[in-house]
Amino acid sequence: MRPRPKSRTGTGHERWLVSYADFITLLFAFFVVLYSSSQVDRQKVGKLAAAIQVAFQQLGIFQESPGRAPLNPNGAVPAVSTPATPPAAVAGKDNREVQRLMQTLQRTLAPEIEKRQVRLRAGTDGVVLSVQEIGFYDPGSDTLRPGAESFFDRLMPVLLEYATQLRIEGHTDNVPIHNAHFASNWELSTARATGLVRLFVEQYKVPASRLSAAGYAEFHPAASNDTAEGRSLNRRIDLVILPPEKALVPAAAGGPAKLPDSGQPPLASTTSGLVMRVLSSSR
Repeated sequence: MRPRPKSRTGTGHERWLVSYADFITLLFAFFVVLYSSSQVDRQKVGKLAAAIQVAFQQLGIFQESPGRAPLNPNGAVPAVSTPATPPAAVAGKDNREVQRLMQTLQRTLAPEIEKRQVRLRAGTDGVVLSVQEIGFYDPGSDTLRPGAESFFDRLMPVLLEYATQLRIEGHTDNVPIHNAHFASNWELSTARATGLVRLFVEQYKVPASRLSAAGYAEFHPAASNDTAEGRSLNRRIDLVILPPEKALVPAAAGGPAKLPDSGQPPLASTTSGLVMRVLSSSR
């Protein structure tokens, strides 16, 4: 008797399922990796955003809004809201006014600008007119040199036409001073600033409510103090022509006047009330 032939099984008909399952598994893993890479650690991003916000506020670049809660370092990043009406038209008008003011000042003060006794620039607070010590003050003195008033005779009509508020800032270099009149750069920088306030009020009849003064000594340099040229640039008076939103804001009745936060530390700053006390005490 012949041996019975072996029966063939159908084991090879379903091998494609193994390859299909491997493909589906790999495809699933691929999309899981894509999804996980698109998700950020919100807590870490929140800490980073809070640190950046604090750093910029300390530098005076961004101001903290009183109606907005500060960032929570442990929370998610808040959504950024878009204003309903963008202030493009207002910004354009302000830019045109700033450009017109700077062009007028450049024409009016051309001799001093050419001699580098005066520098003009657009700052974060407004138009900044830097009056250098050279040509206007003797070293270590707060008394204007003879002939310096002719400069202000040309400047003040422009400021009275354009400026709503004027902040006068005294600055020095980092060389210590100690003479019969001033024991430190703080006193020198403040005396020069308040001296110009006195000049503007008494001689040019500028309302004291439109003026404020501050002394910053050597702590807000315009250039490096490592060179003689840099120290010369730092010995200056900055006339900051403020836009209306940066104006002096009176406090509640019975309280002192205050300035809106401009990012500058209140170093030896004086408001119009203190200016009036300086003027009355000098008489």
